[in-house]
Amino acid sequence: MNSAIGRDFSVLNAASASTQTANEAGSADRFLKMLVTQLQNQDPLNPMDNAQITSQMAQINTVSGIEKLNTTVEGLNAGFVQMQTVTGATLVGRDVTLQGNRLSVRAGVATGGFELAGTAGSVKVEILNPSGRVIDTMNVGAQGAGRHAFQWSPDPTAEGLQDGAAYRFRVLANNGTLAVPHTPLMRDRVQAVSTNGNGLVIDTQFNGSVSYSDVKAFN
Repeated sequence: MNSAIGRDFSVLNAASASTQTANEAGSADRFLKMLVTQLQNQDPLNPMDNAQITSQMAQINTVSGIEKLNTTVEGLNAGFVQMQTVTGATLVGRDVTLQGNRLSVRAGVATGGFELAGTAGSVKVEILNPSGRVIDTMNVGAQGAGRHAFQWSPDPTAEGLQDGAAYRFRVLANNGTLAVPHTPLMRDRVQAVSTNGNGLVIDTQFNGSVSYSDVKAFN
């Protein structure tokens, strides 16, 4: 049975290669016919010179080369997507860092982060409960440009505290009186991976489906 399947794939591959070769030969043949027709009907008082003929011959070679390059690139892209899928499968069950401001308490600790566009003389992180009320504040101090992480350990006796609660945070970053642009970063858990026409898609616990390129870090 396996040998029969192998023969079928060989026949399909041979047919595909034959079709491609026929298409390339057909393009070259059509070009040569057009060139001959052009030469036969040219103005005798103003005939094409060698440079013009050479230029047109180079054009058909360029077109043929571009077609082959496109075929190669398509094959490389398909292989890259397959490699991404294999790599993505190893991410299931792991945490990734994405843009967002959600905090999930696990084993009494929540991890978040932020990315600063410039140096901040002072950074403060406010923790908000599900209703949007500030319940805690952390002074992170001066921070340089780039990515930073923080951990929040809430009071275990706080009313309503439980693992997986939908807490959120906001970052207040300033350099003197000027606010420093920043991006909140959150941890999310990968539940599944899939592919579409644009590449690998990661299905996460809180953010739903996100592109592989949206992942800032793997934890």
